[in-house]
Amino acid sequence: MQRPNMALTALVGFSMYTLATMLTAEQSLLAFGRELMSRPDTAQVVIDLYLMAALACVWMYRDARARGRSVGSVLPYLLLTAVFVSIGPLLYIVVNRGRDE
Repeated sequence: MQRPNMALTALVGFSMYTLATMLTAEQSLLAFGRELMSRPDTAQVVIDLYLMAALACVWMYRDARARGRSVGSVLPYLLLTAVFVSIGPLLYIVVNRGRDE
């Protein structure tokens, strides 16, 4: 039970932080991403982050299939992961927390 509670805390906290940041940002999310990728030092961090996101997507897909669910059931989480990285897997853990038992 501890894992989902930690995931819920992280999901709520990080989602609120992300929302506040996006509301006060002076540039679009795409412009911000392009700027990060324009320098090798920040590009390395972004590439590393998206490699971890890809691994999380593989885990969510395999977990959904092991639970007998279709790819469509995990698609919203994959899309959230593609845009906001950690929000997709955190939400997946929170939503599926009681289904292990």
